[in-house]
Amino acid sequence: MNETMVCAVGRVATQPVYREMASGPSARFRMAVTARYWDREKNMWTDGHTNFFTVWANRQLATNTAASLTVGEPVIVQGRLKVRTDVREGQSWTSADIDAVAIGHDLAWGTSAFRRGGKTETAPAPTQSEPNWETPQEVSPEPAGDPAQQPPEPAVLT
Repeated sequence: MNETMVCAVGRVATQPVYREMASGPSARFRMAVTARYWDREKNMWTDGHTNFFTVWANRQLATNTAASLTVGEPVIVQGRLKVRTDVREGQSWTSADIDAVAIGHDLAWGTSAFRRGGKTETAPAPTQSEPNWETPQEVSPEPAGDPAQQPPEPAVLT
């Protein structure tokens, strides 16, 4: 089956809406993608046309999307492009949706701290043991004293 896979880079335009469906979790949000170009006459970067996409996420991606994204954040979405045409109240409407395969923060604009989500599906056990790739770390004594003296948590997105 031929599908149109796209990678869109833009900003979250609406707060993700999360729903528990019979087929599993689902989330959707609108994404704004604005073209930028160098305007030689003005000698500066200029915003071009803005395209809006409705991004759909399912299963664990939906759960993580709803917990991770807020309006205005820079995101990268990869998925299948679906262009739909409807007739509403006698007028023809066209919408562009992305059925997401992957969603992440655009790290060109800030930092993000990854946190593994809760397991909802069990993965099959590996048939062969994995080598230990971890670098041994020195064991340091437990920090004592005031919890305010503890190092801060890393910022999620700044």
